[in-house]
Amino acid sequence: MTTTGAKPPELDQHLSYLKLLVIRENYESLAKQAAQKQWTHIQYLAELIQAQTHQRRDRAIERRIYQARFPQIKTLQQFNWSWPKKINQPQVRNMFRLKWIEDKNNVIFIGGVGLGKTHLATALGYEACLKGYSVLFSTAVEAINNLAAARAAGRLKQELNKYLKPDLIVCDELGYLPIDKTGADLLFQIISHRYEKGSLIITTNRVFKAWPEIFNNDSTLTSALLDRLLHHAETAVIEGDSYRMKEIIET
Repeated sequence: MTTTGAKPPELDQHLSYLKLLVIRENYESLAKQAAQKQWTHIQYLAELIQAQTHQRRDRAIERRIYQARFPQIKTLQQFNWSWPKKINQPQVRNMFRLKWIEDKNNVIFIGGVGLGKTHLATALGYEACLKGYSVLFSTAVEAINNLAAARAAGRLKQELNKYLKPDLIVCDELGYLPIDKTGADLLFQIISHRYEKGSLIITTNRVFKAWPEIFNNDSTLTSALLDRLLHHAETAVIEGDSYRMKEIIET
């Protein structure tokens, strides 16, 4: 391949119009490299398109991570497996294959405070963003408060849609604070509307038999909620002492 010949005068404009900015910024330098390495025209074109594709993919990942609203980024590699007294490591690692998101199933982490439930939930959400899934992270109380405010303002449908559109919703800290009847009804709407349409991760400090206490002692609503949530769900139980108390315990 040679680099002879004048550059078409409108080439940069066309590439800018098509938003192929990586190609616009690199086609000349890459053409020199192609000539030195004696690439064919197809090889040269493939290298340009690959660079543009990588940049677009990276920006899409960054956008998904930003829209997910993670409190902080966590990964599976950062998780301390040695701290919990009980955790099914093969089960959790298998979750990171994300087959359950493809199948529109759910994941529930049950355990006391400071055992890494939020870490694992966030890491799963982050991995989902990397693999092309849309994600939204929210605490249970934050979601309820947002929906309650929207209903009071007459825009519940629009706000609820924010919790229905993503491929995955991470609902953190369910059961840490009591939920009144209004809150229970609103959270039920998220879970029931997402049933077999989108995946949920829920972290909670309460075993299932104690869930009526979370939902204003409404056994009927709790039963209906669990029926939908657990129909296609995998539950991981984590036991042990709070990792945040580790330094105090060791002193």
